[in-house]
Amino acid sequence: MIPSANKDQQLAAIKAATLIESLPWLQEFHNKVVVVKFGGNAMLDIELQRAFAQDMAYLRWVGIKPVVVHGGGPQISERLAELGIQSEFKGGLRVTNAQTMDVVRDVLRNQISAELARLISDAGAQPIIMSGEDHFLFQAKQTYLETEDGLEDIGFVGEVTGVNPRAVWEALNDGKIPVISTTAPGADGQLYNVNADLAAAAAAVAFGAEKLMVLTDVPGLYSDWPNEDSLVSEITAAELEELLPSLESGMIPKMQACLQAVLGGVPRAHVIDGRTPHSILLEIFTLSGVGTLVLPN
Repeated sequence: MIPSANKDQQLAAIKAATLIESLPWLQEFHNKVVVVKFGGNAMLDIELQRAFAQDMAYLRWVGIKPVVVHGGGPQISERLAELGIQSEFKGGLRVTNAQTMDVVRDVLRNQISAELARLISDAGAQPIIMSGEDHFLFQAKQTYLETEDGLEDIGFVGEVTGVNPRAVWEALNDGKIPVISTTAPGADGQLYNVNADLAAAAAAVAFGAEKLMVLTDVPGLYSDWPNEDSLVSEITAAELEELLPSLESGMIPKMQACLQAVLGGVPRAHVIDGRTPHSILLEIFTLSGVGTLVLPN
């Protein structure tokens, strides 16, 4: 058996090697913005939430500027069910009337943002809760569902048409971590429910982010799902555009977000498995990385 002192020395050496391995990435990302779209199972498991919050605090303390953008589909559906309101989806989009919109707004900001901000604060960093409504951070317009019979109105569902980054930059310069929910006003004065993946991509472009990271519930992009041997570790924008129509429906908005980001000038975008604790740190600070990397052409 190895004496206890030798074991301690070996563990210390491993820790030191890990820290040294992270040095190039710390240098590369220092003072840069990283936009993280928080979602999937990571939103439903308290231990994964806590690990995510610790990752965000760690990034901020080592000189990186994380911005968190989140949705909240399962929590919204749960609240609607509690209120006796049926959730209805068409084409993967939530049909959103005025009553549903009130629930969406409340759950996203007062439940999910609030809890995530509390965990980030517990981890030692300073969060600030925002939504697309604050300082006209996001501007949106109504989107319609494309059907064989033409465009169908599915209510107050929108897409981001503009981003005002000023309030976010002020928060980042104050050392805070913005936690952003994705409701956004339109020019018509109506509030819209917008897709969090695509909102995160628009934010990453507007903030001049060094990277967009999108948490998923799978190890990454599969070119031939469910063939697990088809996991893609790296893909260009052109290759992704060609592959996009054949993807599984749940992965399409996430890969659209990555594509939108890199085509808009973000140097790299990543989809990673949010079910793995500290997956954010593993991706940024290790040579092997995790998930699927999307690069410009």
